[in-house]
Amino acid sequence: MLQPPPAEPGMREEEVDTPALLLDLDAFESNLDAMATALAPTGAKLRAHAKTHKSPVIARQQIARGAIGQCVQKVAEAEAMAWGGVDDILVSNEVVSPRKLARLAALSRIATIAVCADDAAALPLLEAAAEAARIRLSVLVEINVGTTRCGVPPGPPAVELAQRIAASRHLRFGGLQAYHGSAQHRRSPEERQAAIAGAADGVRRTLEQLRQVGLDCPVVGGAGTGTFPLELDTGLWTEIQGGSYAFMDADYARNEAPPPFRQALFVLTQVMSAQPGTGRVVVDAGHKAVPTDSGFPLVHARPGLVYAGASDEHGVIVAEDAAVPAWGERLRLVPGHCDPTVDRYDWYVGVRGGRVECLWPVAARGAMA
Repeated sequence: MLQPPPAEPGMREEEVDTPALLLDLDAFESNLDAMATALAPTGAKLRAHAKTHKSPVIARQQIARGAIGQCVQKVAEAEAMAWGGVDDILVSNEVVSPRKLARLAALSRIATIAVCADDAAALPLLEAAAEAARIRLSVLVEINVGTTRCGVPPGPPAVELAQRIAASRHLRFGGLQAYHGSAQHRRSPEERQAAIAGAADGVRRTLEQLRQVGLDCPVVGGAGTGTFPLELDTGLWTEIQGGSYAFMDADYARNEAPPPFRQALFVLTQVMSAQPGTGRVVVDAGHKAVPTDSGFPLVHARPGLVYAGASDEHGVIVAEDAAVPAWGERLRLVPGHCDPTVDRYDWYVGVRGGRVECLWPVAARGAMA
């Protein structure tokens, strides 16, 4: 059920109900502009990842700055984007349910749609959905370039799958999906460089072998916020699928030489218990407000305050060589992982200069199907 918004335009940040998903609009817009500037001279295009923001409002702002469309991980996310006016969408993931594929193919009436495959067993299902919708569905072959999650091995197995797609009456070979997810948070630049060098070798070999069998590869998609300059340097990737760059989070900040973007996304929380004499306070943002899969959040712009523990509805903040926050005081938390943080909220509260400027719904919240 969509919850009432925690704020109104014109309200001061100190009046926003907590916990709330706060978006610093100046930092957010700076990040969108910075990515557009970084890609402009390269020839590569941005297909920003909507699994991060889950918002057609944000997608349209990325497109206004040159993004060619969005990628998503789930059919329900694709529906939210298409219904919100995004007209070019890649499901950068495998879809194996006939009902989900029928929903995806139906979106072709209002948007250009593509999907990934890494197994020939999926092709009859993809063909049936495309035939029923009277379309030719673009299918990218996902190759495993190091994350060891989904993906067919580079080289001959990928080429064989691409040939089978190209031979179909109802499918079209759309290119390669080559995303190295685990490389994004390898801490040292050298580790990230080595990971992407290995990924590039697999992409390069596969492209050459596709050429040898006469198959054009219109798209090589992948790359993320933590590594996209490395993929761009190879000249192999044509579409960059960064998502977190718009917001950033504490885990990216832990990288050595972190990405050159500003922290824009916060969880606004309030001290609900002051715990006199203990050097600690309890805030109203626990596990349900801020996921901890990538570690506890940071307390923004308050050196010496440490988010030290959480339960379902409570977070413990310890003052280490810092003044203890007062009862009722509001604090900004930097989430460890921006994607699941966004999925906990119904609304973005956009703030600028200490005032609420806008409220945007998280339209694809909970879109897991």
